[in-house]
Formats: sequence, structure tokens, C-alpha cells
Amino acid sequence: MPWKLLWRNVLGHPVRSLLTIGAVATAVFLVCVLQAVTSGLTRTLNASAANRLLVQSAVSLFVDLPLSYQQKLATVAGVEAICKWQWFGGRYEQDKDSFFPQFGIDPETFLASYPEITLVEGDYEQFRRERTACIVGLDTATKFGWKLGQTVPITGTIFQRTDGKPWEFTIRGIFTSNSAAVDKITLYFHFDYLHESVEQGGARGPQGISLYMLRVAPGIDPLTVQQAVDGMFENGPQRVQTTTEAEFNRQFITMLGDVPTLLRLVGGAVLFAIFFAVLNTMLMAGRERTRDLGIMKALGFSDRSTGMLLLAESLLLCCLGAALGLLLGLLAEAPFAQATAAFLPGFGFDRDTLWLGAGIALGTGLVAGILPGWRAARLTTIAALREVV
Repeated sequence: MPWKLLWRNVLGHPVRSLLTIGAVATAVFLVCVLQAVTSGLTRTLNASAANRLLVQSAVSLFVDLPLSYQQKLATVAGVEAICKWQWFGGRYEQDKDSFFPQFGIDPETFLASYPEITLVEGDYEQFRRERTACIVGLDTATKFGWKLGQTVPITGTIFQRTDGKPWEFTIRGIFTSNSAAVDKITLYFHFDYLHESVEQGGARGPQGISLYMLRVAPGIDPLTVQQAVDGMFENGPQRVQTTTEAEFNRQFITMLGDVPTLLRLVGGAVLFAIFFAVLNTMLMAGRERTRDLGIMKALGFSDRSTGMLLLAESLLLCCLGAALGLLLGLLAEAPFAQATAAFLPGFGFDRDTLWLGAGIALGTGLVAGILPGWRAARLTTIAALREVV
């Protein structure tokens, strides 16, 4: 097959070729992003710890549980430690449009319950001892340029100070995570600081707690603890729903709807449209080159060579588009990961995702090139030279 002729055919219509390459690149980029989101959801669920249970209100995640429940939960056999989690929902004073989660937690049990977390700067003991201290994820600290010892002003939305001033937290630790189930953007502070401020009239807000995290002792079946907790509060005063960490994350994700199915439908629609765009391009190319194909056959080119020429052109356009789409995806990976870290810490382009993008492009090029290639192979010299284009 004459490779020079192949490149000349591609470059003969530069605008059409560039538009086709751009369309394929866009499709590969979108499919890779959608697949990375779906894979990220799977990684987040698979990375969830088996020894952590989350207790929430059976009514809704947005209904707080009484603080008195902690004492009762501590009596359940198999519960090794309890850590309160209270959603804060504040806004950073210097950049109120940038969102990152904040939680009030129990520092005595938090770090031991989350071995995935490692402090890269600071001292956890200092955080534990200091009432207004906080630790923050590495990604958020890097984004805002925060340093150890810096005081971070955060305006409360759910919990508002009665003096109208923002809450102030002193950074005593910056952490990273080695698990997709734990993000690197959250700010954690002392729940007692929040609770005491509300109790003493220094702030307004709910009196309860969003979640109780239960760490199950080694050798204990989490299902047994889960059933015991739900049974303990079956008759109130407020019913609870106890789930594994994986199930809780799955329920949180499905609050947005059936995301994986939606993404697959969108990806399928994109591929369907791009396939017909490439097919149309190759049919036009084959039609325009009918006389050229007749001359090539008159000069001795075989039916196989002329057919393969159009098939190779289709594959070349799709391969160039795939390379561009994958490059764009890799360049956009870090910004996308940062933008989705709050609800999808597992986002990323793994090898399977990249192979999928490349395979889709090759498949599209192969299928779209078969019909015009088959037509070119069957075309006789006399019929081609008589064709009026």
C-alpha cells in the first residue's frame, strides 16, 4: 500500500481531515472522562474500610441524631471506638466561591480509625490538645497556599457565630491519604469546640450530630454490630440506619441519581454520533476518488490495495484523533480530579480507561472504513473511469 499516497489523500482536504480528527478527539476525550468518573466511583466503593460502620438518622442524612446516643452505642458488643462527624458547611472568607468540606470530629478516635490518613506536615498531638486547631488535606492547603500555624477564617452557614464574625481555625497538621475512600481536601476540627460554642450561646446551630462512626473490633462481624445498633433504637426516640462505609458512600453517590448508567448512555450517544460522522467522511472521500481509483487499477494496483487505501485512511484519521483526545484527557486529569475531589476522590485515568479510548477510536476507524473500502475494491476500472464526480 503506497503510504505517500495515503498521507497525500489525508492532506488533500485539510479542513475536512482536521474536523474529522477533532470530532474523534472530542469523542475519545469525553468517553475517557466519563469512564474515569465511573471507575472512580468503583474505586471509592472498593476502597471503603470493612471495619467502619456509619450510623445516621433513619429519616434522612440531614436530620441530626441526639448526642446522648454515643453512650448507648458504646455499650454495643464489638464497638471498639466511636467518632462523631458533624457537617459544618462553611465558606472560606478569602474565597467564598471555592467549596471544600469541613467536619467537626473527635480527635481522640479519629486518626486511629482512619489509618489511610498520614500527616505530611505538623503534629497530630498538638492538634488534639488545641481546642481551635484543625488539620487540612494537602490538596486544599496547596490550593489556598496555607501553611502550618496559619489561622483560617471560615464563615459558618449552618453554624453561625452570634457576634457575626467568622470561625477561626489554626492549622496544626496537613495530611494526605493513600485511599480513594478518603479525600485530601477536607478540613477537620474539634467537634467539642463547635458544640460548646452553641451550648454557651456563642453560636447558633443544631444541637445534635450528623453521623456516628463506629470502629468494629478485630474478629467481630460488622453485620452483627449493625443489627444490634439498629435494634437498639428501633423504638426510638429516634430510629437510626446503620450501614457499612461502602454502602454509605454508594447511597451518597446515588443521591445524584444513577450516575453510572447516565454516563454510559451519554458515552454511547457520543460514539453513535461520531461513528456516523467518520463514516460520512469516508464515503465522501471514496466517492470523490472514484476516478483516481480507476486510474490506479489501470496502472496495476490490485483490488485489495485500493480497498485497503480507504480503510487505512479511516484508521489514520481516527488514530490521530485518538492520540489528540488521550493527550487532552491526560492534561485535564489533574484539574478534573481537583474539581471532583469533594464527591469523587477516586477520579483518574487508569490504563484500562486509556485503552478503552484507543480501542473505541480504532474500532470506529475500522468499521467506518470497511464500507468505502469494500466499494473501492469491487469497483472495476471501466466503471470508475466512466463515473462522473
